[in-house]
Amino acid sequence: QPDTSTTMLNRLPVLTDAEGRFLSHAVSAGPADGQFRRRWRREAEKAGHANDQASGDNQGLYYNVTVFGREFHLRLRPNRRLVAPGAKMEWQGSDGTRLEPLSSSCMFVGDITDVQGASVAISNCDGLAGMIRTEQDEFFIEPVEMGHHVIEQEEGGEGRPHIVYRSAALKKPPASPLASLGHSADLGGLMDLETLYEGVERSLNQSRRVRRQSPERAYNIEVLLGVDDSVVQFHGPQRVGKYLLTLMNIVNEIYHDHSLGARINVVLVRIVLVDSKKSSSLIELGNPSQSLENVCRWAFEQQRKNTTDKEYHDHAIFLTRQEFGPTGMQGYAPVTGMCHPVRSCTLNHEDGFSSAFVVAHETGHVLGMEHDGQGNRCGDEVQMGSIMAPLVQAAFHRFHWSRCSQQELGRYLQACLNILDSAFLPQYRTYDPCKQLWCAHPDNPFFCKTKKGPPIDGTTCGEGKHCFKGHCVWLTPDIIKQDGNWGLWSEFGGCSKPCGRGVQFRTRACDNPRPANGGRPCSGSNYQFQMCNTHECEDPYRDYRAEQCSMMDNKFEHHNARHHWLPYEHPDPKQRCSLYCKSKETRVVVNMQELVDPGIRCSYKDPYSVCVYGECEKVGCDNVVGSGLQEDKCGVCGGDGTKCKTIKFNFNVPDKKGVIKVLEVPRGAKHLLVQELNGTSHILAVKNKASGDFFLNSHGDYPETRSIIEKGVEWEYENKNNKDTIQTTGPLKNDVVIMVYIYIKHNINIFTYIM
Repeated sequence: QPDTSTTMLNRLPVLTDAEGRFLSHAVSAGPADGQFRRRWRREAEKAGHANDQASGDNQGLYYNVTVFGREFHLRLRPNRRLVAPGAKMEWQGSDGTRLEPLSSSCMFVGDITDVQGASVAISNCDGLAGMIRTEQDEFFIEPVEMGHHVIEQEEGGEGRPHIVYRSAALKKPPASPLASLGHSADLGGLMDLETLYEGVERSLNQSRRVRRQSPERAYNIEVLLGVDDSVVQFHGPQRVGKYLLTLMNIVNEIYHDHSLGARINVVLVRIVLVDSKKSSSLIELGNPSQSLENVCRWAFEQQRKNTTDKEYHDHAIFLTRQEFGPTGMQGYAPVTGMCHPVRSCTLNHEDGFSSAFVVAHETGHVLGMEHDGQGNRCGDEVQMGSIMAPLVQAAFHRFHWSRCSQQELGRYLQACLNILDSAFLPQYRTYDPCKQLWCAHPDNPFFCKTKKGPPIDGTTCGEGKHCFKGHCVWLTPDIIKQDGNWGLWSEFGGCSKPCGRGVQFRTRACDNPRPANGGRPCSGSNYQFQMCNTHECEDPYRDYRAEQCSMMDNKFEHHNARHHWLPYEHPDPKQRCSLYCKSKETRVVVNMQELVDPGIRCSYKDPYSVCVYGECEKVGCDNVVGSGLQEDKCGVCGGDGTKCKTIKFNFNVPDKKGVIKVLEVPRGAKHLLVQELNGTSHILAVKNKASGDFFLNSHGDYPETRSIIEKGVEWEYENKNNKDTIQTTGPLKNDVVIMVYIYIKHNINIFTYIM
């Protein structure tokens, strides 16, 4: 049967405007962007519908591409975060070093109009090259080579021929006994230095749909990309640079998939290409362990000494076409190495655009992710094409990160990253070979385990060195233990909110001195915060928790539908600094999978204590952290409760039906309690006096017990044994009116307390 996984495009890709109308057969950006922007504009003017977005001037580009009979209208935007400012491509050889500027001007990401869930990572440096992904399928596209005059041929002819193929076409035949498991093929073993987590129960009951749509926090991995001579020779010195950028553009898009739960930006700060002599010394054929060690040491030697240097990298990715391991091995990486200066590296076999998934997989290990189904409960996601699967399915057509990958990444980010910054920061890089003891499996030397403990004291860790208390130290008679001590505090940073009580932070480092020779690390926190901008906002109704929930309206879907999200205070105090929101339409409460922003109140009942990175920090009414000073019942900070009065009110229900006013409660009232003493069919309700709008029990139905947030104030309503109770701690932001719906005459009393 013919191979239907690869095809030459019969309808050639064309440049279009935003509406899909033809502009030009020339799809390449070419070497001089300005020249070809003018050409595109000229073509658009000829067509009579010039479109600024198609000009390429800091706007989007649009292409029509027909893939296996389906026409896709690609909507692209420049990927300006792929390459760091000033990044260089560096050619290292025996005759010296040659530098070239690195530009991502022809790298794009985007989606497909009218195709939900699609994503595109593509370059137009020389034809269209990259990945096109839909919910059902995944393709790679590449141009056919046309020599040196490709632009003129595109512009003067009928377009540039391209080929397109499904990612499944690149999966290799079984290469190990593991293939007997069925339709699976060994992804080169991916025999990484695995961590064995034993006896750990994981909560894995979230649906994949919710995880895909979860809001994400952004982090940046600044990458050194190392490339050996075998890759350069295969792609050619003139084309390898564009190919590498396109490959990393795909890797970057893989880490932007919503199923990851955190937006990871892969940022290239430097590309280093080594000559054949250096390549041979780095890669030891058939020895993946030694090859990885060589590559990691080489990357460490390439590291800039100053952490503020623009070429300082967090992670090194090395590509080779040499066979560094057993037949079919595609990648090799240390687990949880991102924050260690020597272990934050991966070794990858380069084999075209599909290598992007190998790179993403291996870097996932360095970020703390395990193989799905090995030491975790995500074996069910392997069949669906999870990126961290130990085996790749032959029919695999679309990728995703498993729920375990999301959880393992989340735990590692908290342990590895400075919580005050979204980038990987150098002060957490504390690599030491004596930190953890790794042991190889007797039947498989490439599978390693650790119990997270250090080797015993005296274990050799280097030439003239041994392990002592978890540290590798010189073998000298006068080893002196040095305890760590904190350095000076930095200045306080900016305030998190312009008004209504925000927070600002300062940090310190354990470097005065650093702990050495088994010395104790610094105790206490590396950051402090204080309150700032404590004055009230001009808008008295401003509710920052409500604003954070409303931002989810266009970002978060629940059960395949969009909702208007309202603030919700979790009944468990430990969960109140995790963002929960309630649907206005269905009243369902959903965990938004992100933390409440720093400085937002932990509870509507406590106007002072605030959330700081997931923890509720107690703040006194004097706006001093941990002072313990509290308001009295009158709202006076440190007062004795004599500056206010208690108002009691009895209400006898009149002899008529309908909705009747019970009481007007003024703005500023605190500790309001309205309570029926006897069970009746009446329903209590509350409305805004100024607008006349009901915000609690507007229809007088028999509602359920619940709490609501209105104008930054939480109201609690209870209907128990037909007895209604309404209460709030206040203070009220506006005048309200207590109402009652009367259905049958009952002689009852209603007591209210206002303080």
